Amino acid sequence: MHEMAITRSVIDAVCEHAAGRRVHSVTVEVGALCAVVPEAMRFCFEVAAEATVAEGADLVVVEMPGVAACRTCGAEFRLRDPILLCPCGSADVEIRSGRELRIRSMEVSEACAQPAGAATTPPR
Repeated sequence: MHEMAITRSVIDAVCEHAAGRRVHSVTVEVGALCAVVPEAMRFCFEVAAEATVAEGADLVVVEMPGVAACRTCGAEFRLRDPILLCPCGSADVEIRSGRELRIRSMEVSEACAQPAGAATTPPR
């Protein structure tokens, strides 16, 4: 299952950008043609996030449809799988979307501000 390796890479990037702040949610775009099963990624996310600042975070997967344009007839059509064939029968198509696999956003905690005078107040 390659979803675990991909999800670990997502967790690594999220944790690096979180800079020590707690991560509450992560939104990723997953294209229909990129061979990643969203349900498997959700399962892997929970496991891969253990003992990181992303532990307990929600993973939101936005599935992006595959879209192609036919160079023969000019039609734009949706692809549900990697079979690149226009309804007109032509295989001369250009993929426009569906290969995405990117982190769209993440929600993190703000760093807590120190109380005014905290640096000058001697410890007791």
